[in-house]
Order: sequence, then structure tokens, then C-alpha cells
Amino acid sequence: MIQAIGLTSDPRKDLPPAVDDVSFEARAGRVTALLGGPGAGKTTVLRLMLELQRGRGVTYFRGRPLHRIAHPSREVGVLLGDVPGHPARTVRGHLRMLCAAAGVPARRADEVLEVVGLVSLRDERLSTLSRGMDRRLGLACALLTDPHTLVLDDPTSGLSTREKRWMHGMLRAHVAHGGTVLLTTPDPKEAARTADQVVTLERGRVVADQEAADFARTRLRPRVAVRTPHAPRLATLLTKEARATHRSVEVVRESGNRLSVYGSTCADVGETAFRNGIPVHQLADEVGDMGPRASTTADRSADEARADVAPQRKAAVSRPDGSREQAAPTRARSGGPTRTTGTGTGTATSSATESATSSTASAPVRKRRQRSVTAPGTEARTPQARSGDRQRTEPEAEASDTTPRRRAADAPSAELDALPELPPPISVRPAPSPLRPLRYELRRAAGVGTGFVTCGAVLLVSAVTAVLLARVGHTPRPRLMAGWPQQLPLPPAALGAGLLGALAFGDEFRHPALAADRGTVPRRLGLLAAKLLVTTATALLLAVLTLGCDIEMLYLVYGRELAEVPSDWLSLTASWFGLVVGCAWAGVLAAGLFRSTTAGLAAVVAVPVAVVPVVHKIVEGPSVRTAAGFPLRIRELLLNQWPFGGERYVEAAARLIAQPVGGALTLSLAALLGAFLFTTLRGKVR
Repeated sequence: MIQAIGLTSDPRKDLPPAVDDVSFEARAGRVTALLGGPGAGKTTVLRLMLELQRGRGVTYFRGRPLHRIAHPSREVGVLLGDVPGHPARTVRGHLRMLCAAAGVPARRADEVLEVVGLVSLRDERLSTLSRGMDRRLGLACALLTDPHTLVLDDPTSGLSTREKRWMHGMLRAHVAHGGTVLLTTPDPKEAARTADQVVTLERGRVVADQEAADFARTRLRPRVAVRTPHAPRLATLLTKEARATHRSVEVVRESGNRLSVYGSTCADVGETAFRNGIPVHQLADEVGDMGPRASTTADRSADEARADVAPQRKAAVSRPDGSREQAAPTRARSGGPTRTTGTGTGTATSSATESATSSTASAPVRKRRQRSVTAPGTEARTPQARSGDRQRTEPEAEASDTTPRRRAADAPSAELDALPELPPPISVRPAPSPLRPLRYELRRAAGVGTGFVTCGAVLLVSAVTAVLLARVGHTPRPRLMAGWPQQLPLPPAALGAGLLGALAFGDEFRHPALAADRGTVPRRLGLLAAKLLVTTATALLLAVLTLGCDIEMLYLVYGRELAEVPSDWLSLTASWFGLVVGCAWAGVLAAGLFRSTTAGLAAVVAVPVAVVPVVHKIVEGPSVRTAAGFPLRIRELLLNQWPFGGERYVEAAARLIAQPVGGALTLSLAALLGAFLFTTLRGKVR
């Protein structure tokens, strides 16, 4: 179950908070709806519950806050808006990427695709999906890790009637297995028709927390809204006339001088007030959500509201002659509205009221979901019911059969009966920490063609540049092989590696596939290590391919003379690899720190443009003492005992760092890494 306690968002400037002291419960085996119009605070409540927005209060998911759960995505499945995936990624590739991040077997993607009916569209790009297909994919992402709780933000927005019926059937199947569903909706009729409990929000506050049947009876029936300074007298007169004419009229006293009259019309109420000389300030037909003043539980806690469910359900009593008698609840309510009832042989409510009430009858108690990790060699649990069916005991079945009002979801429907089963439970095997981020990063990088296009463009530009530089002349051979003109601060390969590094983190913020499922990757530092490792391999491969393509093009166009390898090829190759990998790392760290691909690429270009001149001035500036013989003393101190001549490689690395470009790049990487670690650790402390 979900327990939200005192959720309050941080206010902006002088404005009141969007959500103020919201508390409610969403129990297991039930669908709970957060109802409210635009600006009521529904989405803000969900973001506060998922710790995606700063504020006060706490939310417990089966007794634990989200940040205390080792793997939140396995406990809570989330759907907030559209699927936040890269438009060029395929449906199946997106799900397999999320499987890798959560430590779920890759075959799970095909299982959920079959459940939501997207098997035929698994190779389609995310940008080509319609609204309904995108919602199906979002539900597949939420069900991917077999969570106990589903948190959905207006899941049926923009869907057709058929797609809405399918979505509600899937949610009902989830709670039938003991799960918990919390969704938001702006439509009161949809909330009454599909939910078991309705929590009404208005201006960031809870104004009602009701059972669905009580909600439909008190907030959805057609009514006449009356405001008069003589409200008690008019209520008494309306009740007497209803009894005299044998009409079923219910009069509810609201706060202030308001009355809500059910089962009557504006003309009848107005004539009664006119005959008795009662002034009327407001007289209007209303239907739908009545707001906070119509709530019979606005000033009560959730426990008191649940305790009043039984008396409220006994308010409608059938008479022997077939008419319905409306009886006032026997339990007194302090501060709540009082009810005055008139009875007769007529119909109690309109057909719209009967439909809304029948679709919101309380659901039977369902079997709790058995959620245990399947060990290797044991038999996995299989669903015991189809997604459109419900498990009921014999007493519950008898009670349901004798009740004329049933939930609309239980009515025979060809579409609901045709729903596939929910995905089977999964066996999650714990893996070492950065194994899952590494697998996720590999699927993320290979799932779109951006990296391949970038590498191809770099190789083409570098080869053309090398040929043109050889034709012009006056270019050293090392620069010729790297395709690096004197006028450019960095060669095309280094710029391409920096762009790939910037995209590695930039796409995470531009297309936040892990934003809703925060915590699918164990640690942010593990994700950083995986990105650095994959980027390093990509940069080294790009560096090798660039040298090979440039040398081959020079050989084909100008012959063997320009394609000969220099004598000091080892140190040149080390410098080349260090430059390309350093640019890639700078792009990764800057994009992760500033949350932008552009910032990552700017940090790469800033090294030779801004940092190198500063290093030149520091090194070549006047000084009292110079470090004469410093490399020799370091060699004598540290490098004498290295086996297999390892001191030569260390000395080469030291010389590489001692160069202005190498020193500037090292300083930049150290600064970016320190800033990244500082922001990460500060966020964990908070």
C-alpha cells in the first residue's frame, strides 16, 4: 500500500505552495484515483511521492520510503506523461535498454510487448508511435520489472473509448493479483467508473477522501444548487412537499447557506420558495464534481471516512412496493452536512446516477500478490487468473450476485475477456555494481545511429583534410596523418570523440529514459564509470580508424613517401591516444556536470582555446627559481625498481602531461571530475 503523509511542495516567491499538506492512503488490491482539475496539484503530488521534486512530507511504499528501497523500479512502476525515450530508438530497443539498467533478463522486453499488444510494432521508432501506442509502451515500461505498485499520471489522456477500456482492464488485472494502482484523472465520471477510492484535490489540498460508491452517490448525481438565507426552512418545506406528493427528494445541507437538492428540478424548488416567500440568491442545475463544499468527508480524516462507509451504504433502502427510501445516515458527523430526506413511490435517481453508482460498487477483497524472488531450480509462479477476471470467494460471489449494482469492469465484455495475461514473475539475479550500468550504456550507445553517423563523418572529414594538407604542403607528417591543420585547435577525431562523450550524458537529460524510474542504475558514480569506459573504447577505436584511413588515403593518392611511419611512432601514438581519450572524457564530465550536450562540447573546445594559453603563461612566466634537473631526480627516486623497463612508459606519460596541451587537458579533467564528484556527494547528503 501507499501512505502519503503531509506532502507539501516548496513555494515559489510569494505564491502559495502548489500542494499543501496532502495525506491519503492507497491500499493494495484497489485502484485509487487522484481527482482534480487543471492546477489542482495532481502531478505535483506524484512527483513529491517519487522524490522527483523538493518539498516536505514522506511517502511510504509498503512501509518504506522510496530512497530506502534498494531497487525502487522493482517496487514502483511509473508512467508520467509520454515515454521519455530517444525518438530514433526502436520500441524493443528501448525496453531492452531499461531491462539492462534494472538487471532484468532481456527476454522480459518481449514478454511485456506481447502483453500490451505491441509485438507487431517492436521495430518501430518511438517517434512514429501514436498516442495510444505510446501509452501502451509507457505501461509496458512500468510493468517491466514486475512492480507491486503502479503510479500513473492521467494514463487515459487523449485515448479513444476503446483504448481507455483496455487500459482500465489492464489496471484492474494488476490489482486483481494484489497490486496497488494510483492514478490521476480530471474526469469525475471516469474516477467513479474505474476506481475503488477517490481522493479529490482542489488548489493543492485534499477536499474529499471517499469510497467510489459514496463518491458517485454524493458528487455525481444531478442536483439543484440553492443558496438562500433561509436554508433550514426551505429544506423542511421541500421535504414535506416531497412526502406529500410521493416523490423521492433528498436535500443536503452544505456549508453556509447552500443546499443541494437531489431528485427535483429548478422549477419545483423555485415555486416552493416563491409560495412561501423565501428569497433565493442562487438556483442552478449542476452535475459532476461539486467541489469541497459538497464533500461529506471534507473535514474528516481517512480513517473516519472508511468507518462511515457502512452507514452511508445503508442510506438507500428498498421498500416492499419497489420504491426506494432514502434514509439519513445513523452516525452523527461533527461539522459535516446534515441530510433531510423525502420519500415516495417515484424513482430515486436518474439513469445517469444509476449508471455511475452501479459502476462504482465496492470491489471484493482480492488475494494478495505473492512476490518472492525465484531461485534457480525452483518453479516460477504463474498467474491464476486472466487479466479480465477476478478471484472471489463463495460468500463474496453470493453477495455480489444478490446485489443489483456491479462494477462495470466486471460486466461481460469481449475486449476484456480477450486481454492477455499479465507478464509472468521474473527471477532477478543480483549483479556487481557497474555490470548493469555498463550493459545499459552499451545498449544505449548502440541503440541509435548518432554514434555511427558521427564516427563516419569524422573519418570522412579527416581523410579529406589529410589529402588536402598533403597537396598544399608545409604540414608535418604527424599532423598530416591525424588530419590536423595548424589553424584548428583540435583535429576532427578529437572533436568527434568529445561530441560522443558529450552525447553520452547529454542524451540522459534530453531524453531521460531513467528519470521516471530513478534508481534503476544503482549509483550515479557507477553510471559515470560505465560511460567513461564505453567512451574510452569508442575514442580509442576512432583514433585507430582515423590513423588507418588517413595513412591509406595518403598512400593511395601520393604513394609510399607520405605514408611511412615516423621513427618516434610510439610516443606520437601515446600522445594521440591521450588527446582523443582526454577530449572524450572532458565531454562526458562536462555534459554530466552541466546537464547539456552543448556544454560538454564547449568544455572540449575550451581546453586548447582558453586553458592552453593560461598554462603557457604560467610555465613561461618569470620566476626566481627553476626546476632544473627535476625529471632526473624523479627518475632516480621512483623509476629504478620498475620491472620489465616500466620506467620508460611512466616517463613517456610524464612527458606527455608536461606538454602544454597535455597539462591543460589534465587540469581540465581533474577540475571537471572534482566538480562532478562534489555535486554527486552533495546530492546524496541532501
